[in-house]
Amino acid sequence: MPTTANEHSIGDQLIALIRLQHIDSKIDQIKKLRGDLPDEIRDIEDEKQGLSTRLDKLKQEQKDHAVAKTQAATDITDAEGLIKKYEEQQLQVRNNREYDALTKEIEAQKQRIVDSTTRAAEIDMSKPLQDAAVEETSSRLAELTQVLDQKKGELNEVLEDTKSEQSDLEKTRTKAEKEVDERYLRAYARLRTRVRDGRAVVPLERGAAAGFSVPPQRQLEIRQCNRIVACEHTGRIIVDGDLFTETTAKFKF
Repeated sequence: MPTTANEHSIGDQLIALIRLQHIDSKIDQIKKLRGDLPDEIRDIEDEKQGLSTRLDKLKQEQKDHAVAKTQAATDITDAEGLIKKYEEQQLQVRNNREYDALTKEIEAQKQRIVDSTTRAAEIDMSKPLQDAAVEETSSRLAELTQVLDQKKGELNEVLEDTKSEQSDLEKTRTKAEKEVDERYLRAYARLRTRVRDGRAVVPLERGAAAGFSVPPQRQLEIRQCNRIVACEHTGRIIVDGDLFTETTAKFKF
């Protein structure tokens, strides 16, 4: 099929795809230098956020308990004062109905003292566990902050060392990408996401490509460089080994 003004020859496309793959492989190598640092940093940041939320909740509970204990002490003092007042009034009542009403009030205040005393005791019992939880959470947060700073420092060091090289490669990639027809570029991009090593374009070497044997007839088609041949096992684009070597050798990074 003849090519149009907007379409390159298959041979040109194969060379353009090899160039693009070579650049992407170089960029992938730079990103590998970062290792698992980005993922580790995200995990630590997520844990820190969860611990910060937990610490805020624990500290708020401490404040609430302190307020509740103060209120319990106030309730006991108020109840004791009312009991004394009602007992004095009982000495001055003129009938049993008034006496019984005051007796009920006294019993209610005594129950109020019991409830407040119980509440204060519960708060005192929970305080050591609560304080320990705050201390443990604070300690873990401090530890994570230190580790996070270290990991970020390591990542920044790697980024700084490779920033210039990656920037140059990205610019070169933008130019190389324009040399690939849109339909092949879309297929290439899909392949890049599907294969684990990111190699969408692989050379034919000693009758195999990316670890899979290629039938003799297919090998002949690949060496002729007049069509795009995909691996029947992985879908990768297979190119002639000599063409691959010649094309990548021209790149000076």
